[in-house]
Amino acid sequence: MQIAFRSRNVSIGSGQRERMEERLSHLAKFLDGIEKAEISLYEEKNPRIAEREVCEVSMYGHGHVVRAKGSGFEVMEAFDRVVDKLEHRLEKLKGKLLCRTHPHHRTESGKAAANGSGSQKAPVKTKTFKIESMTAAEAILHMELLSHSFYFFTNEDTGSPAVVYERSDGSIGLIDSEVSA
Repeated sequence: MQIAFRSRNVSIGSGQRERMEERLSHLAKFLDGIEKAEISLYEEKNPRIAEREVCEVSMYGHGHVVRAKGSGFEVMEAFDRVVDKLEHRLEKLKGKLLCRTHPHHRTESGKAAANGSGSQKAPVKTKTFKIESMTAAEAILHMELLSHSFYFFTNEDTGSPAVVYERSDGSIGLIDSEVSA
């Protein structure tokens, strides 16, 4: 598995780097075929945030992307929290994959998902609406007026469906779709 490190305003020693690589390689037992992992380390600039060291890990394999983010007072504390989240998410993904392909090889999480007793999420409410054509700025205004965390619209500039959303840091993001042939 290839492991790429990115750090911003954070320095890690070779011992910490080796420990991170070792812990991520142990996660490969949950799901075969993990090809690549990216570790992003940075420090939050906001002085009001107590746990300022942030670690984000993205793992790629089998056409799936599994991400987790954690924060702590120190880099390794944040990384340990991320690994715990990744273990849970990879185990859940493995259970779903095994349950879907080989019902007789189900793991405990896969059995719970199959029985319906797991945390299988289903839509609670279905809503149909007309998608309006507008600019991203207009969509942001509509989103704020409705007090929603996202707004779906047709982008006037590209003519394709798009979504504006409020990110966890309070900034606004735009997802613009591209039709594949």
